[in-house]
Amino acid sequence: MATSALRLSLRLFTQNAGKMSRNIGPKTPNISRSTLNRTVVSTASGAILPKPDKTPFGLIRMTVVVVPFLYVGTLISKNFAALLEEHDIFVPEDDDDDD
Repeated sequence: MATSALRLSLRLFTQNAGKMSRNIGPKTPNISRSTLNRTVVSTASGAILPKPDKTPFGLIRMTVVVVPFLYVGTLISKNFAALLEEHDIFVPEDDDDDD
């Protein structure tokens, strides 16, 4: 019970300190490492802050990035497998198990 009360008071203190120190000036950030969320929506003078920038990441952009790297990866692995087989480093044996 005492530890939960201590955690709650510590959490409230760090949240209030973070809100008070955000608009004062360049200081080290007082943000916990767990999750980052935006709780301040206005400046000290009362002006509303603009919306954060949102970068759209659609299916086309993802395809343009993933497909070439998959293709290059398959080319590298195919060439390396041919090199290993050429130097007899890794050659699977053809065992016929006809019992």
